[in-house]
Amino acid sequence: MLDSKLLRTELDATAEKLARRGFSLDVELLRSLEEKRKDLQVKTEDLQALRNSRSKSIGQAKAKGDHEEAERILAEVGNLGTELDDAKKALAALQLELDAITQTVPNVPDESVPFGKDENDNVEVLRWGTPKQYDFEVKDHVDLGEMGDGLDFASAVKITGARFIVMKGQFARLHRAIAQFMLDLHTDEHGYTEMYVPYLVNADSLFGTGQLPKFGADLFHTQPLTEKVNDEEPRTLSLIPTAEVPVTNLLRDTISEEADLPIKMTAHTPCFRSEAGSYGRDTRGLIRMHQFDKVELVQITRPEDSMAALEELTGHAEKVLQLLELPYRKVVLCTGDMGFGSAKTYDLEVWVPAQETYREISSCSNMWDFQARRMQARFRRKGEKKPELVHTLNGSGLAVGRTMVAILENNQEADGRIMILKYYVSTWVTRHTSVNPDTDTQNPATWLVFYVCNFSVG
Repeated sequence: MLDSKLLRTELDATAEKLARRGFSLDVELLRSLEEKRKDLQVKTEDLQALRNSRSKSIGQAKAKGDHEEAERILAEVGNLGTELDDAKKALAALQLELDAITQTVPNVPDESVPFGKDENDNVEVLRWGTPKQYDFEVKDHVDLGEMGDGLDFASAVKITGARFIVMKGQFARLHRAIAQFMLDLHTDEHGYTEMYVPYLVNADSLFGTGQLPKFGADLFHTQPLTEKVNDEEPRTLSLIPTAEVPVTNLLRDTISEEADLPIKMTAHTPCFRSEAGSYGRDTRGLIRMHQFDKVELVQITRPEDSMAALEELTGHAEKVLQLLELPYRKVVLCTGDMGFGSAKTYDLEVWVPAQETYREISSCSNMWDFQARRMQARFRRKGEKKPELVHTLNGSGLAVGRTMVAILENNQEADGRIMILKYYVSTWVTRHTSVNPDTDTQNPATWLVFYVCNFSVG
């Protein structure tokens, strides 16, 4: 949520910045409502002051023995109280109207964000790796999964419906290994603390990170019971669209000490999205699912540190792709393609051979104080009494399913084998165990390397 001061004292300038990202702020309506709010605020304060003053006069009249005057003033104070209550109600109603508008206003873009209308105007920052050239017909991950009897979309449709997946055998194992690999990299080498969080969250949490009130249709919601269960009141909870929601909300209504910043957290969770508005897009395979796993990165920083933290966090996501030797490109999103709460966003897009294009695998954003204001997530500088809002950042490090797609398709051979890179996972096993990953394939601790070295769908 934007600072209300921007919408009061810098309304025109803020509207101009928002227009760069394609958002039309109703300046005249806000200006009119703000004038009414000011008038009601002044009226309320004047009535309160007059009521207090006249209330004192009651005692003074009684002290003089003028009970008739005291009764007259008492009646006057009663009328003032009624008028004050009406003014307060009108002010509260007007504030709700203002809040309903401001809660749907997106963040203003950072000055470094390129201007543009949509994804076609995003700016490529770099490319890493070179897509492999194949001398055979490339299969997509769906065909590879069916060959290996590991990706079962038909059973998922039977159990639940479209855009779900059942993974079996070595495919399920690879999916698990990818997530474990990412978590270990981010905790052991990048300094994040691993978190386990609920997959169901309340409306306050979704408001805090910006999903509500504007994007409720993108979520899956539980149906509340009509009566108490185990002394719990009926309530609606929502499945998390990303671990960003529960992890970032850990800081809601808290004040951190400056010395404790930055706070860096990571979590591996399933994510649930209704994909409203995406009908007909990416209907084949694992690219766009209602349920998918993701390893999320979250950083909480001082305001002056957040832009550097965005570069660092994005680099941590890039490291996963580099260690897996997956070609990718990094783009900075233009003003018209940014997320609701973002001030600046980088997307990482991995090469998908069967589609002969780069597809998003990570989105890393600096939210500035947009989420922190909603959550009242603050910190106190050393030697200062008044707390300030933190800055929040988040990014995928990475989407597990899409990483699996890239691994399968980029490492396929003509005979159907998948020759998955061994380098980093061998390092992981060697560092964490005393076994030789090249020779000891029976020890459970070496399952990751054994799996990688022997993967085949042929």
